[in-house]
Amino acid sequence: MHVVVCGALVENGAVLLVHRSPTRRAYPDLWDLPGGHVEAGESELQALAREMHEELGVHIVAESSSRLGDLHAGSAGDAVHVGVWQIRDWVGSPTNRAPEEHDDIAWVGISELGGLPLVFDALPALLRPLPEPDRLPRRDEARTTASPSGP
Repeated sequence: MHVVVCGALVENGAVLLVHRSPTRRAYPDLWDLPGGHVEAGESELQALAREMHEELGVHIVAESSSRLGDLHAGSAGDAVHVGVWQIRDWVGSPTNRAPEEHDDIAWVGISELGGLPLVFDALPALLRPLPEPDRLPRRDEARTTASPSGP
């Protein structure tokens, strides 16, 4: 079984998605959360931090991350277990640092996810319970109040 982790960077009621290149062997030409395989000796959170940096150039604040749930695909030797995490705070502006894997990235409203071709059809239901934008502090305000000296 392959163990994969992905992260939902959420800001202002939108989540950052990556579009898998049409040339990818697995799940080509579909939208997904950024992430990747958990390597030997890594925890899911360590893999999540590594993947967010490799793919998007951001450093996640581990304490701001919480597990949303699990998704499963495939069977037997091709089975994939995906741990899905919400990331409330990160440092840096997400950019596509893995153009060989993703041909686009985009902020998509959580309420708009159902209209996209997604790797996992269950993703909108998993993300729907996240707080609405008017109930969340802005990410930069939360960072300032949580850490006055800042990163």
